[in-house]
Amino acid sequence: MGSLGLAATLRLGLFQGCLGCLAVIFSGLLNRVMLTELAFPGLLVGGALACEQFVAPARVLFGQISDAHPWGGRHRLPYIWLGSLLFCGFAVASIPLIFHVARLLEAGSSVAVASGIAALCGLFALYGLSISLATTPYLALVIDRTSEAERPRAVGIIWCMLTVGIVIGAIVIAISLKGLDGITDPAVLEPVLLAFMAKVAAVVLALTLVATLGMERSQQRQSATTAGRDDAITLRQAWQLITCSRQVLVFFSFLICFTLGLFLQDPILESYGAQVFGMPIAATASLNAFWGIGTLLGLLVAGLWLVPRLGKLAAARLGCQLIVATLVLLLLCGFTAKVVLLNWVLLLFGLAAGIGTNSALVLMLDLTLPQAAGTFVGVWGLAQALSRALGKVFGGGLLDLGRALQEQWALGSGPLPAFALVLLVEIAVAALALVLLARLNLHQFREDTSQSLSKVLALELG
Repeated sequence: MGSLGLAATLRLGLFQGCLGCLAVIFSGLLNRVMLTELAFPGLLVGGALACEQFVAPARVLFGQISDAHPWGGRHRLPYIWLGSLLFCGFAVASIPLIFHVARLLEAGSSVAVASGIAALCGLFALYGLSISLATTPYLALVIDRTSEAERPRAVGIIWCMLTVGIVIGAIVIAISLKGLDGITDPAVLEPVLLAFMAKVAAVVLALTLVATLGMERSQQRQSATTAGRDDAITLRQAWQLITCSRQVLVFFSFLICFTLGLFLQDPILESYGAQVFGMPIAATASLNAFWGIGTLLGLLVAGLWLVPRLGKLAAARLGCQLIVATLVLLLLCGFTAKVVLLNWVLLLFGLAAGIGTNSALVLMLDLTLPQAAGTFVGVWGLAQALSRALGKVFGGGLLDLGRALQEQWALGSGPLPAFALVLLVEIAVAALALVLLARLNLHQFREDTSQSLSKVLALELG
């Protein structure tokens, strides 16, 4: 296991920043263009975008493959580079495809429309697979390069870079495409957006090489302490390994509840500001900025001070408690309808989210075995991706349910009750994450998985 200095940490963080930048450009820009300029049905847009997350089970396979099958003596970098090349290519290909589907929708042929929709969903799924192929070995590389003591700081810096990348992506869109405001003609939009996405993809690929080149030494040159990964572990053995301990299920469930507890309100946050607080469009767009600033502060505070001082479990417990408390405040401030109060609560919620995220990520990276780091990271990544996808679906669904119940039970005509249902469910899910965290036993996890690894390898040797 190597030592990751500050310069190397910043370089690795640059890759996360590129991912964040491309993600907000890819999903945010396409979501806006498909819904507004091309007038796609909302269900089609949401379903297509969700395909990116629903292919998350492949993370487990990609993690196991990167553990077991090195290219040129390297387990991580070839997969990171291949995945990056693919997701950049699919991002560029998405532009002509959405305009082609728009033309099919306008023509109205049911067979052609169905094939276009299938192609669109397939492209988003391939994009998600490519992201999984790149990011699962990337997180395993972070484990390979850091000691347990180094990880809180490394995770804090790397995920701060991710958040910065998201902000930069939003700024890039605003500046680069400002001249397209009010233009809805596909003949004008398509070439401009295609050229823009191609430039973004080229920059992301170049920065990915800068961020990762030289970060993994060839296995033949590694010392005995860093070459302990067993290349013979199979997918069947990997499955035996991740099902050997109840603690794996506990932490998997915790990650799902924790991530849902952070993002269940995400699809309805801007509508909450608009309908409950009477905020205009430009003002609601700034709500994520308050949350993002708080998250950056929380990541840094947790990584540089809180986790080293309190320990991983205690810091994660504190983060979950703060998330529950700030979600309660987010609900209560709706009764006041004061925008200033909402902004401050979102800043605090972001701070709690940053503390919880850093602690949960450090736990996630620690709850692995060096011999199967990619496999475990794939499982944990699956939990996070599935919960993000479920958050997109359930957030809007709960809002619709709340409105139906409000009308059925004659709870008045105000918008708050429907939003309150979403926030109450989110509070309950975050509290459940706290309960699951209390049942996590790091010592038992390591003991069970280490013994299981020894058994499966002994059986393989016969």
